[in-house]
This record gives sequence, structure tokens and C-alpha cells, in this order.
Amino acid sequence: MTKTDPYRPVDETARQMAHDLIEGASYGALAVLRPDTALPSVSRVALATDEDGRPVTLISTLSDHTRALQANPNCALLVGEPSETGDPLTHPRLTLHATARFVARGTDEHDTLRTRYLRLRPNAKLYMDFADFGFVRFSVSDAVLNGGFGKAWRLTPTDIWPA
Repeated sequence: MTKTDPYRPVDETARQMAHDLIEGASYGALAVLRPDTALPSVSRVALATDEDGRPVTLISTLSDHTRALQANPNCALLVGEPSETGDPLTHPRLTLHATARFVARGTDEHDTLRTRYLRLRPNAKLYMDFADFGFVRFSVSDAVLNGGFGKAWRLTPTDIWPA
């Protein structure tokens, strides 16, 4: 780390923190670009992980963020919530830069995600099979982990999900 580079070398602490933030996230902030104005927009979305621990969501085609992802699949996800005490900026959070991919209904991939998602998020049973809901996988290109003041790392997908 130099005086102009605030990022630490990636180590096991960073890898584990990023993994734990993703696995523990039941929701996250999804940043997209609005197709009508190209202005950024942020929505809260439900999150879970696939069988490899990578983030997925179940979203409605009626939402603005779905239309934005259909027009431009590039997005970012922010996971990590502050606890009820202390300065929120001292709590870890992870920004995942990603490309969204919609999963077609009636495929083995959809059925596998459906089973896992229900196991992780049983309340989704109430709306999961509505015609307007579908799964989105996020293919992560890189990530920025902020572990609190003075603790920041740039991560690659292999830092988070070793091959």
C-alpha cells in the first residue's frame, strides 16, 4: 500500500470477510442505469447464493430495475449492513461489479435455483411462482471490500470464489 493507493494486498482476512458478507446477505442494494435517462438508480433486492456461493436474486419484471437490467446488464451490488450500534462506516461492506443474466423458466438451471432459493429464503414461496418473477445471476467482474476505516481491498472473482 502506498500513500496514494488505499488498497491493501488481498489476504485471507479479506477473502473470508467478502465470502461471509455474500453468504450472510439476505438483501442488497442494486445499482443500475435507467434506460430512459442513463442516470443511476439504486433499489433494494432480495439476495441468496447459488450452489457455488455466487449471488442471485429473484425479481419482478414489473420493477424499474428489471427493465434497466434488460436494457443494460451492467450493475453493482452492495452488501453488508451496519449493526444497531456504532458508526455505520466502521462496519464491513462489499461492492460487487457485475453483469446480470436472466435465467429462463422451465430450464434445469431455473429449477436448481428455485430449490436452493426456497431452502435459503422460504418466505419467497409466497410470490416465487408468480408469472412476473424470475431469477437473475450476477457474474462478478471485480469487487471492492471496505472493512472499516483504513481497511480496503480490491478483489477479483477468484479471491472470493477460488477455483
